[in-house]
Amino acid sequence: MNSRQGWGVGMAALGAVGFSGKAIIVKLAYRHGVDAVTLLMWRMLLALPLFLALAWWAGRGRPALSARDWRDVGVLGFTGYYLASFLDFAGLQYISAGLERLILYQNPPLVLLLGVLFLGQRVGRRQTVALALSYAGVLLVFAHEVRYDGVTTWIGSALVLGSALSYAVYLALSGQVVKRLGSLRLTGLATTVACGLCLLQFAWLRPLEAAWVPSAVVGLSVVNATACTFAPVLLVMLAIERVGAPVAAQVGMVGPMSTLLLAAWLLGEPLTAWVAVGTGLVLAGVAALARRS
Repeated sequence: MNSRQGWGVGMAALGAVGFSGKAIIVKLAYRHGVDAVTLLMWRMLLALPLFLALAWWAGRGRPALSARDWRDVGVLGFTGYYLASFLDFAGLQYISAGLERLILYQNPPLVLLLGVLFLGQRVGRRQTVALALSYAGVLLVFAHEVRYDGVTTWIGSALVLGSALSYAVYLALSGQVVKRLGSLRLTGLATTVACGLCLLQFAWLRPLEAAWVPSAVVGLSVVNATACTFAPVLLVMLAIERVGAPVAAQVGMVGPMSTLLLAAWLLGEPLTAWVAVGTGLVLAGVAALARRS
């Protein structure tokens, strides 16, 4: 492995840890009595200047966007960043950070299933086994949590699964748009759209005074917007440029494990044998899909 590849692997790992830390930050903020709409508004408000700058930088010297481009950016911003983020934040009010990360890690299997259902793709034997392993792991951890929290686990899991499905739609639809606009430009523009939608949602659903939250929530939102949102996006994109998407995806498997460890350390969530086995099954399934691709 040369130095370029080494940097790529390191960036992919840091990006995965940064993304996984988002759930921890959100759970910590909820302890201060803030709700999902307000917390998401703060995250996107603080991230907006960063993604505007990214969209400008990545678009320098590039052709102006056509009406078709703007339509696609709007659709992808809604599905991939606004709806996925809102459902995820809402779900974290009900389930553990560990279960949330395992459900969100179903993006590759969900993209595959969408291809089978709507694009006529076929699933081979190895892919079938990978899907079975991945979903068995999630169901194992889900069954463990639902024994203690009952209906709240059902609600939270359904919301986070909706988030994963929304982001899977984004991944399935974004391929051609990435070729036209470039990954960084599309990310900057689509996330900017999502930021605007989150701000509009807050203005519609909450009075202005609801924006006044404890200083601890603002501080956590700064970390969420930078270290858990903007920085991981850049790190993963740079990693893909250096080592390719398959290797970056494999390295990204440190994400669920880091979530479990951080949740046990900072949130006091139990790290049981059930959770460990379920996580192992999910990682095995996703790894098999990555090798197949």
